[in-house]
Amino acid sequence: MEGLNLNQKDDTPGTPEEPPKITYAREKLLEEARRSLAAEGQHDRKGISIVVIGHVDAGKSTLMGRLLYESGRLDEKTRRANEHGSSKAGKSSFSWAWGLDGTTEERERGITMDIAQQSLTTPHRQITVLDAPGHKDFIPNMISGASQADCALLVVDSATGEFEAGFDRGGQTREHLLLVRSLGVSQVIVAINKLDQVEWSRARYEEICALLRPFLVQTGFHPSKTKFVPVGAMQGVNLAAREGDDAKELNEWYSGPTLVDLLDILEAPTRDITAPLRIPVSNVFKSQGSGIAVAGRLCGGVVQVGERLRVLPGDESGTVKSIEIEDSSVPWAAAGSNAVLYLTGIDPVNVSIGSVLCTPADLVPLTTRFTARIIVFDIQVPITAGASVELYHHSRDVPATTVKLISTIDRASGKVIKSNPRVLTKGTSAEVQIALRPTGSTNIARGIPLESFAVNKDMGRILIRRGGETIAAGVVLDIFS
Repeated sequence: MEGLNLNQKDDTPGTPEEPPKITYAREKLLEEARRSLAAEGQHDRKGISIVVIGHVDAGKSTLMGRLLYESGRLDEKTRRANEHGSSKAGKSSFSWAWGLDGTTEERERGITMDIAQQSLTTPHRQITVLDAPGHKDFIPNMISGASQADCALLVVDSATGEFEAGFDRGGQTREHLLLVRSLGVSQVIVAINKLDQVEWSRARYEEICALLRPFLVQTGFHPSKTKFVPVGAMQGVNLAAREGDDAKELNEWYSGPTLVDLLDILEAPTRDITAPLRIPVSNVFKSQGSGIAVAGRLCGGVVQVGERLRVLPGDESGTVKSIEIEDSSVPWAAAGSNAVLYLTGIDPVNVSIGSVLCTPADLVPLTTRFTARIIVFDIQVPITAGASVELYHHSRDVPATTVKLISTIDRASGKVIKSNPRVLTKGTSAEVQIALRPTGSTNIARGIPLESFAVNKDMGRILIRRGGETIAAGVVLDIFS
């Protein structure tokens, strides 16, 4: 022990690190943010985040790995290393997926388990890519990724029987679309992949489009915000270009946009920079030197280097040492950005995935009980008063109970159909009261950061799951402090 110096204390007095100073007064910061965002819209690439979704083995990671290569984000040396490594592991068909699936377990199992974050540029967009897992065991990770996204890229496998497996009841194609729409995503690009496996059949492409269109409308996607594109991810056909022998058969019947063309015209989100600062934490990791780093998407407001932030739940505060967006150091970040904040003067024990950062002057409320308006999905077992469920909010999931079924509501008019219903069945829209259940040895439920949808749309969306199945989604109406 002594040889390892584990028992010795360093008596040399360390010089405490001086926290950075704030650059802008609040009004000046808002002015600077407005000016910069306006300039971004006119001259630079607009920032946008996209979550890649779809059934397991649809080719999501392969498509994104190949797209990163086509757009110059994955260099030739790394590509060759991934190709060599995947062949050696007996998984040569996963070589492109290794561009995003970086952990040993993901590579060994050949599936995405966690959210991989990358970025790529098109002529008019700076895109943050969140590659979500397709396997149903990792739906919580997929929810975390979708809650940080502006748009969705749905990848479907066009091979005979494979599309049907993902789209039939219990398939992730259907569930992922319901989840992302419930989390506020309104734009979707559908990449119909592996068409090379069906001889680039136009009939198969159009059959899949015809099956998906009504379901997308039913789920809440407007037809004008839904685009379809045929692709062959493994050969890189119609991702960034449509050239060469591999694309010859597709060119015989398709002359529309490539995937990159569609990504380039996605609508960038409106940024509410005057709203109170809200940053739900999606990841926490050790930073170099002192302090910690947290990743998350700003759901409102602006944050700058030198600013002091409060972490909720808890009574811990820290100072923003630096901010990174797309691996570049920036002096401030605005609503809608996916940022990494390096914090100093804070104990890492008090910051966890699901915590929310806010300013001490405008704290996010904590609650254990609230009312919500929900839509019940295609469930077999009805929801009853007193039912035990799992509540999902951003990267946090907690045990909860539907303590009261207040009323069922007409989805079109919003009028009450029935007060105090006995059960909620599939397709029902209802107002319910939800309470969190105690966890651990205590008999007291801990409050979570939550706001009504009217106050903050991103902070007011919830998902409800039970037994590994998403059974409802909705918005928070009122919270009980």
